[in-house]
Amino acid sequence: MHSLNIQYNPRIDQLRWLAATIVFLFHFHLEYRGAGGAGLSGPWWAVITEGHTGVGLFFTLSGFLFMQIALHQQQAQREIQYRDFLRNRILRIVPLYLVIFLLATSINRDKFAPQDILYLFASNLGLAPTSVSPVTGAAWTISLEFMFYLVFPFLARFTLERGIAYLGGWLVLMAFFKVAAYLVNANSTLMYFSTWVGRFDQFLIGMAAAMLYVRWRPQLARYAPLLLLASIALVMWNTAWMHRVAPFMMTPKSSFWIYWSFVESAGWAAVILAWVSFKPRLPGMVERALGQGGKISFSFYLLHMALLHILSQRVGIVSPTGVPWLDVAIMLVVTYGLTWALSTLCYHIVEEPFLRMRRNYGANRAAAHATSH
Repeated sequence: MHSLNIQYNPRIDQLRWLAATIVFLFHFHLEYRGAGGAGLSGPWWAVITEGHTGVGLFFTLSGFLFMQIALHQQQAQREIQYRDFLRNRILRIVPLYLVIFLLATSINRDKFAPQDILYLFASNLGLAPTSVSPVTGAAWTISLEFMFYLVFPFLARFTLERGIAYLGGWLVLMAFFKVAAYLVNANSTLMYFSTWVGRFDQFLIGMAAAMLYVRWRPQLARYAPLLLLASIALVMWNTAWMHRVAPFMMTPKSSFWIYWSFVESAGWAAVILAWVSFKPRLPGMVERALGQGGKISFSFYLLHMALLHILSQRVGIVSPTGVPWLDVAIMLVVTYGLTWALSTLCYHIVEEPFLRMRRNYGANRAAAHATSH
């Protein structure tokens, strides 16, 4: 997706596609097992069986991209204008999010209470209408994303003034908050998974990665192939470790989750740094396909669970060949293709008209100061 505030980097869209695809595979696996299929086993499949880690990539990537924009604005002697920044963010996520929220309140019509409207701002907490059904369950991340948007211009300003150590200070504070919260929460895994205390550090790590990218860009480009292999291995090892020690859906409370988000995000930050530094390009058709996947990734992310659930409930497991692995592959390809098509339609109908209303949110620094006085 092209930004008005920084030069387009197809690598970012490709990483968005990767994050959405990992989450899709996670939920496909859950629905397949729920329908009676034999699931994957073993720690080295954890990048799929614990594919919620794609959300960690999304959050880390957000911090990285927006800090890149802030650094670009600083280099151009411009400042982020808070009002225009929020306007762009609202145009980016609210239209589709509101559609999903209205779907959720329709599904829960008989149990709806007026105060449930407030869950628009806290879809990750309590008994949010979006979390009651798997059809709209993915929307829990949107409140955390928007929370980050609200504070990012300030975080970026203070980081640019004080350096990367400012982010390090925040990470120390987050570690303290995690320990304190662990001691008083009986369901701490879900807390770390879906709330500010468990996810804010991932945005911060993404911001720090953007600063390291600017500082070490030549070195990263030189060693990008090696770093890419090492970072992918690190992510796979991370998820295998989590699968073995404290799997998300089977561990309501474990001290492992105190530091898991940091470990997860550090691995994804390494992948981001390696991939944006990797100079060789993919074949043109693949570049365009992955770029399109990144462009529609928001619709893909919010709609995929609904489609998977429909197919699971109404079609179930099909066996066109009688060969189990081939049947699963066919189901996966067809389901993924249908999700891609539906997401493309949703992008053009719901997202794109509002995205065309965005505008540049950087202002000349001297002019901004003059306006403020």
